[in-house]
Amino acid sequence: MIRTDVLIIGAGLLGCFTARNLTRYDADVIVLEKESDVCWGISKANTGIIYSGYNNKPGSEKQKLCVQANDAFDQLCGELEVPFRRPGSLMVSYGPSGDAVIERKFRDGLNGGVSGLKFLSGKEAAAMEPALAAGITSALYSSGTGTVDPWDLCIAAYENARDNGAHFVFGCRVTEIRRESGGFAVMTETGSYFARAVVNAAGLSSDSVREMTERPLIRLFPSAADYIVLDRTAGDTVRHIILHEGEDGKGLTLVPTVDGNLLIGPTNREAGEAEAGCCDMRTDRAGLEFLKELCKKIVPELDLSQQIRTFGSLRPDPYYVTYEDGRLIRDERSIKDIRIIEENGLFSLIGIKTPGLTFANELGRIVADKAAACAGRTEANPAFDPHRKAIIRARDLSEEDRADLIGRDSAYGEVICSCMDVTRSEIMQAADRGAGNYESVKRRTGAGLGRCQGSRCRRRIMDITAKGE
Repeated sequence: MIRTDVLIIGAGLLGCFTARNLTRYDADVIVLEKESDVCWGISKANTGIIYSGYNNKPGSEKQKLCVQANDAFDQLCGELEVPFRRPGSLMVSYGPSGDAVIERKFRDGLNGGVSGLKFLSGKEAAAMEPALAAGITSALYSSGTGTVDPWDLCIAAYENARDNGAHFVFGCRVTEIRRESGGFAVMTETGSYFARAVVNAAGLSSDSVREMTERPLIRLFPSAADYIVLDRTAGDTVRHIILHEGEDGKGLTLVPTVDGNLLIGPTNREAGEAEAGCCDMRTDRAGLEFLKELCKKIVPELDLSQQIRTFGSLRPDPYYVTYEDGRLIRDERSIKDIRIIEENGLFSLIGIKTPGLTFANELGRIVADKAAACAGRTEANPAFDPHRKAIIRARDLSEEDRADLIGRDSAYGEVICSCMDVTRSEIMQAADRGAGNYESVKRRTGAGLGRCQGSRCRRRIMDITAKGE
């Protein structure tokens, strides 16, 4: 049995950031992940928006963490060398119901200490975003809203945690947890572990992982969403992140991403039985058609023929549950705020959804502090380094800098993915950092994410990773 101070279950955003923050302490840290790579579950599929906090209830933990995290996000991305943009967001309304929502969110933001907010007339909003349909009645501008690639952020947190001493074990599904004297025995399909403290960041499985040792308290009832991605030729259709507040509550979100694409979505629908029990995030045809119809109304000149892919996601909606007459009864209202469930050394993060991407580092720091104290490991790690070096992306360089880089590394001179301008060197570096298959390379380099969706480069990438060239 392998012994450690803190064991983390799940290598999504929360698991990786908790690991990163635990390595600030002189502690042994092991992360178990059932998939073959990080960011494989609910962390991988979302809008990538870094919220400023006005969407959350004043005084809630979500809003407090959101405001704190937004202020620090430039520093975080600078430390981890993750591309980050602040185009700002524009929430727009086309009628009295939406106007009322926007006025409320404006007040909530001001009361919660959110900076950079401005209430706009429809005319002012239209001048800022001329591609939007006429008839805007009011809008809320937030200068602090940003966007990041969730894959980039999670992979960077993972690499930084690993470089600082955290040990990651992939393909390792937890099958049993037992409380024992001084800690926990954790059984997996590939081995057993003993830990003084356990952090449960298992995403869609976090409720079932907790119930390996505890009675049911919170259960997840996932909802599903659909997204559309347009080619980079459509990326500058809007200048800001657009949040449309529909009169019937069904709105549209448009995100000009850090890679230059335009992301459209999400829908909100009940997850099917096959979806709810796993991370098979399929799309729904009706949902995608709904998004396209909304686009025609809100951004009439948007060229939807530029669509290059679609994807689905799951939201881990949490509800309190109780037993009545031997039956599990779900509370009528879902849990809206954050709750860290602390149970004598077991720390469970169940149902952390939007804006969880925004404050993943801050929440990871809180949980890490608690777990380190529980394990009796509160001394600082003098060797901790918050910085991580990213793979240099040739497509981001000037011609002069690119020529200089090729002079130092000739593999930067061979383009493998022409759609996204990804070179052999970038793919080789991704493989050296642990990307053992095409999907993992794609997430680390962007190869295969362009117009042809990997049809021209997939085989070459697979050959390079297989041969270790």
